[in-house]
Amino acid sequence: MSEAEPETASRHDPNVLPRLTTPTWEVELLISGVAVFAMLQLPGWLDERMQMLLPRLDTALSTPVLALFVYANAAAVILAITFAVHLLLRAHWIARVGMHSVYPDGIRWDKLRSGPIVREVENRLSGDPQAAIERADNRATTVFAVGVSLASTLIVVTVAIVLLFPVGYAIAHLFTSNVDGVLVFDITVLALIVPSLLLMALDRRFGARLAPNGWLRRAMTVLITGYAIVGIGKGSATIALLSSHHGERRTQVAIAFASVACMLLATAGLFANRNMTSIGSYGLFPALAAGDASRLDAAHYDDQRDPLRDDPLPYVQSAVITDDYLRLVVPYRPGRDIDAQQRLCAGALAIADDKARATSLLQCLGGLHAAMLDGKPLAGLRYDAGSDPRTRRPALIAMVDVRALAPGRHELSVARPQRPGHKGDPAADVIAFWR
Repeated sequence: MSEAEPETASRHDPNVLPRLTTPTWEVELLISGVAVFAMLQLPGWLDERMQMLLPRLDTALSTPVLALFVYANAAAVILAITFAVHLLLRAHWIARVGMHSVYPDGIRWDKLRSGPIVREVENRLSGDPQAAIERADNRATTVFAVGVSLASTLIVVTVAIVLLFPVGYAIAHLFTSNVDGVLVFDITVLALIVPSLLLMALDRRFGARLAPNGWLRRAMTVLITGYAIVGIGKGSATIALLSSHHGERRTQVAIAFASVACMLLATAGLFANRNMTSIGSYGLFPALAAGDASRLDAAHYDDQRDPLRDDPLPYVQSAVITDDYLRLVVPYRPGRDIDAQQRLCAGALAIADDKARATSLLQCLGGLHAAMLDGKPLAGLRYDAGSDPRTRRPALIAMVDVRALAPGRHELSVARPQRPGHKGDPAADVIAFWR
């Protein structure tokens, strides 16, 4: 037997894996099998952390934090999809290998009742069994490599934005004293991405003309090396490998589509969890606006609300009050209250003494959330500084004496600070309760 014969024999031996089988297939299966369950739970875990964090932030910080969450959650979604799809593709590959070893002679078309067109199509699609097995093997490895590479890039970008955020803040502070978090985030992203694009463009156009030992070439080499290490630009070996074999533009379009789709999926999941009524055939159910007296929102009742997913609205202990006092809790909302305090509590903010300043701020904040019971102002309403015991966030707390109320339905109205440019905001939250 010649030297080429053992290789040819092993290639067609149904009891031996094909010669070109990916050598990492066992490790891929191990990683996907172990990590897929954790990755499937990670997006939900990140959603819960974000639901807890967003109510603690003002408008300036909530937008960039939400953007960072989208990047991180998209990476988690990519990994979850990658490992799940990879397991399916590997299972398909294993099934092909196993069936080929059981039936090495392939499909016996003479035993099947099929026409010539069906045979032609099936033969063209399946082809040589060994080649089909190798294609299935290659598909699984490619999905694994691309998914891990995309997720790694998104994670690196997220970490880089967090680390560069102070730089963006310093740059924004040079132009304005009232630094906006959205502006800082935009500056940070541009500071991360624009130099990479500029370096690649300069390298393509002038790289061959630069002196080998010149300072400009050395500087560009250092910067491009840094971007390559973190996987930004052409630095990802996996993406570069795919681009060189399948076309750069085609690969970039496919990767951009996959990344954007996962980001949209991550964002949709967050908002769907906050508004579950958006899922389902509820188009004809009366959609009453917030603040409407006929809308009984579970978030207004402590024994019904979901502290994680419901908006931080004012609430009382229950829809049916059997106690002598109504316990009114008004959660502090930085996104709305800070802006109102800066506009309407300037006198309190200017007080130097810490204790006097805190007392004055409490009084001003209480005035922003004035309450009415059955259309009449609550005389002598006093707010104390407290906290929501289930979310551990600051809140105003007031005890309302309801002993003299007649049996039946009553309405408690709690004013909302109005935001400039938001004319659609309700003037107050209305909480219906019964005695």
